[in-house]
Amino acid sequence: MHAAPSILSSFVTLFVMIGPVETAVVFASLTAGVHRGDRRSLALCSVMIAGLVLLLFAIGGAFVLSLLDISLPAFRVAGGLLLFLQALTLTFSSPGLSSLNEGEKQDAERPGDIAVFPLAFPLIAGPGSLAAAVLVMGRTAGWIEAAGFIAMILVCLLLTFGAMRAAERLIALLG
Repeated sequence: MHAAPSILSSFVTLFVMIGPVETAVVFASLTAGVHRGDRRSLALCSVMIAGLVLLLFAIGGAFVLSLLDISLPAFRVAGGLLLFLQALTLTFSSPGLSSLNEGEKQDAERPGDIAVFPLAFPLIAGPGSLAAAVLVMGRTAGWIEAAGFIAMILVCLLLTFGAMRAAERLIALLG
């Protein structure tokens, strides 16, 4: 069946672009002094917001591109370059395109809610994962594949939430 390889491919693409382990490490560093219950609600809120953004891009991305008169093949080239750069940075052990720079870390350390920025966007729903959502949804052949891809978004978000909840153990395990 054609749907199984397509669903597996979409899962791997999203998993690499979202990066649950990288997200968990950044989450742990940003919430080091936060109470455990607050960390759970912060993780849930950021994953829900990122999920909403990813679903909006997946479902409405092609329509917005058509409004802007950008063809899906042209966006595939740009998105493919973005995905290639992300893969290249991961290959050479660089933090990646969705990592936080020093200015963003300083903004996140200020008092306030960090669920939207920097956790939901650009860390979980960063440029790579948003482009991947539009591109993969654009190549689905029918509603079954589209539903499978949306399910893979949800699975990746659940894995990200689990990694954020287990961030302290992941850091202890990874060193």
